Amino acid sequence: MTKKRQPFDTSAKDDLESRLNDLNKRHGRDVNGEQSDEIKKPDTSGMAQGMRIASEFVSAILVGTAIGYGIDWIFGVASLAMISFMLLGFVAGVLNVVRAAKDM
Repeated sequence: MTKKRQPFDTSAKDDLESRLNDLNKRHGRDVNGEQSDEIKKPDTSGMAQGMRIASEFVSAILVGTAIGYGIDWIFGVASLAMISFMLLGFVAGVLNVVRAAKDM
C-alpha cells in the first residue's frame, strides 16, 4: 500500500516566512538587509535592575580581590597585589554600574 505524495504547498512556506519576518521586526533584528528602528527592551522591574547592578558591582570587586590574593599566594608578596587588584575591581565595578545605568 503506497500513499500518493501531495505536491509541496508553497503557500505554507510563504506564510512561515512572513511570520518569521514579523517576529524579527518585533525583536529589532535585521530583516532583508534593513535594521528595524523599533528595538524593544525587556521590561524588568526596578528591583531586578537594582539587584543586577549590585551583583555586577560586588562580583567585580570579589573577582579582583581573588585574582590579587592568588598572585600574592603564588609570589609570596604581602597583600600588595590583593589591594591593587581590589582597587582595580572597584573601578571595573563602577564602570559596570555606569554602563548599566546608561542602558536604562
